[in-house]
Amino acid sequence: MDSREPEIACEFLPFLRVYKDGSIDRLVDPPSVPPSLDDPDTGVLSKDIIISPDTGVSARIYLPKLTNTRQKLPILVYFHGGGFCVGSAFSAADHRYINTLSSQATLLAISIEYRLAPTHPLPTAYEDCWAALQWVSSHSTGGDEPWLTQHGNFDHIFIGGDSAGGNIAHNTVMRAGTESLPNGVRILGAFLSQPYFWGSQPIGSESVEDHHQKVSYRIWKFVCPSSEAGIDDSRVNPCSRTPGCPSLSKLGCRRLLVCVAGKDELRDRDVRYYEAVRESGWEGEVELYEEKEEGHVFHIFNPESENAKNMISRLVAFLQMK
Repeated sequence: MDSREPEIACEFLPFLRVYKDGSIDRLVDPPSVPPSLDDPDTGVLSKDIIISPDTGVSARIYLPKLTNTRQKLPILVYFHGGGFCVGSAFSAADHRYINTLSSQATLLAISIEYRLAPTHPLPTAYEDCWAALQWVSSHSTGGDEPWLTQHGNFDHIFIGGDSAGGNIAHNTVMRAGTESLPNGVRILGAFLSQPYFWGSQPIGSESVEDHHQKVSYRIWKFVCPSSEAGIDDSRVNPCSRTPGCPSLSKLGCRRLLVCVAGKDELRDRDVRYYEAVRESGWEGEVELYEEKEEGHVFHIFNPESENAKNMISRLVAFLQMK
């Protein structure tokens, strides 16, 4: 028996390691937790549902405490982070996070379990999340998910995501600007928390010397090998000037909140994105929120910190806007 360790082909730390035999070691594989029929801290109900039996795309749906049985609630369709290749809607951290948002904002939340690269390279995650949003929207005139049909306010649909999920949220709302959702449903607002954007040329405080060696640079080709424009593909570099890059004025929502962290290496990209949206001629309202002393997705992994609570409060205020 050959007891030798398999040879490493490439690494994308801290996400995963790929071996020459084709096997993958997902180094960030957070534990999953089950849904709750009555969260002891918030009273939020949650359950897991299948969105597409054909693709296996599923979701965890959250219903907060109701003041009456006919109460209609804003809807949040959420996309988790993880570099498109790790993470889960069912992880303990994401469950706690969306449970908190559902409780504090009194909204119906659907956290999407999309398929991951490299087994399912991009644009699979984009397509899965768009299909999930279509599925949610289709319930505006009836459907098989009673929480949506009985309690969803389809005039107040939000989408949101963190890190790679923020990237998915951006691309989803761009698509909504040119393609219709079922029954004429429209996205009211979107939040992008430390969204994953990058590009071929360093900007702001980004390092010049090792720019091309950063995981943020290298991972795009790994998760989206079909991209002809590479790291300046508009899906990862929405401020790119490559031919055919769609205008940010086409964003298909009315409100946008971009959240950044001062110690996050994506910070300058995300601020540039905010500025580009503001200057694009888009007719919606865009806001920037920054926690200067924090790093990437701090609010998910250190939720009890004062800065995390401040950011959650800002997200809740955004999701409660009429």
